[in-house]
Amino acid sequence: MWARFTSHLYVRIWLAVVATVLVLTFLVGAAWQFSRDPPQLPIREVLVHNTDGEVIGTAQTKPGRKPGDDLEFDVVTKDGQTLNLLLPRPKRPPGNPWMRPPFGFGFGWMLGLVGFAVALGAYPIMRRLTLRLEALQRGVERWGAGDLSARVNTDGSDEVAFLASRFNHAAERIETLMALHKSLLANASHELRSPLARIRMGLELLTPPPTPEQSPQAAKMASQQKAEILRSINELDQLIDEILLASRLDAKQADAEPFEALDLTGLAAEECARINADLQLELQPPAGADHSLMLQGSARLLRRLIRNLLENARRYSQGDISLELAQVRTREGQRAVIKVHDRGPGVPKAQRERIFEPFYRLPGASEREGGVGLGLALVKSISERHGGTVRCEARPGGGASFIVELPVDGKKTVP
Repeated sequence: MWARFTSHLYVRIWLAVVATVLVLTFLVGAAWQFSRDPPQLPIREVLVHNTDGEVIGTAQTKPGRKPGDDLEFDVVTKDGQTLNLLLPRPKRPPGNPWMRPPFGFGFGWMLGLVGFAVALGAYPIMRRLTLRLEALQRGVERWGAGDLSARVNTDGSDEVAFLASRFNHAAERIETLMALHKSLLANASHELRSPLARIRMGLELLTPPPTPEQSPQAAKMASQQKAEILRSINELDQLIDEILLASRLDAKQADAEPFEALDLTGLAAEECARINADLQLELQPPAGADHSLMLQGSARLLRRLIRNLLENARRYSQGDISLELAQVRTREGQRAVIKVHDRGPGVPKAQRERIFEPFYRLPGASEREGGVGLGLALVKSISERHGGTVRCEARPGGGASFIVELPVDGKKTVP
């Protein structure tokens, strides 16, 4: 608890100031005490002189005297008389000498009062200074978390204000460059759709039908070449479509899509039928009454989410693909859970977070498996857009399971 409290910069500065003032107070108090009561040397021998300056008697300090006791001497004169000489010491107030009242109240109380006044006065000064540093820290954290529009307050003319001003300038430049980059990528992806469509149409028109003079082997080879070209065009078209959607999501253009009540069960059933995947429902009333799970969301984006998960499972798995749809109650409320299971090679534990990064593919993934690493990144973006999460787990018996959790009320978020 103490380590957490002293980890703040303003606390450490405040404690340093308080400690410094307390040390100076002790030193000043010690010097004042020393000057008020200078040390006295012990009296060991007394000499008695007459009016002519002659020594007429001497005496030694009596043994057994305690510090602070009165000084008492038995002076024996030259004529044999014994004189008793008593030198009383000034009496100090009882108790600790450091607690004697120098100005009408105890020194210890004065020391405590000075320390309390310093602590009370230094705290708001230190806090005001470090509040600006904390505001700068929060702004940098927001910016580092992905909010490129985050800016910090630049009030003042000191080094903190200068640092905040330079941060705002750098953040504005980076935000402008990122916006231009996303806009360029989105526009380029959109413009590439038309040339691809023309290439596909031209390929269909230029491919002549097989003639009787053409050997079966040559006709088969031509058909295979055409199928390979069409497959490459389809992959390129799919890549452009994914890049375009990712750019729109990053550029917040998808906010224009309204959230509406939709049947997630129907979307899942249609996508499972498209690739012959098994659909399993674990719905509770009232959702299970008519085998439908209703939630608020974008039908186009959620369809893409389910399709990308199923396509990813089909790409790495030889059959045995299933989609499990359930509704669970959590502390955050009702949530729809989408689980896509496959029997592929699985995902190593160390890679289960990175596979959701754009353009990241597992080491050793071959080109024949297709994909460029955008499908799962889109799944993560779409799930976060709906206020949900996605994760990858190992499937019992081999394979992988991708689990998406979405709020039923369709909490829309903008990264």
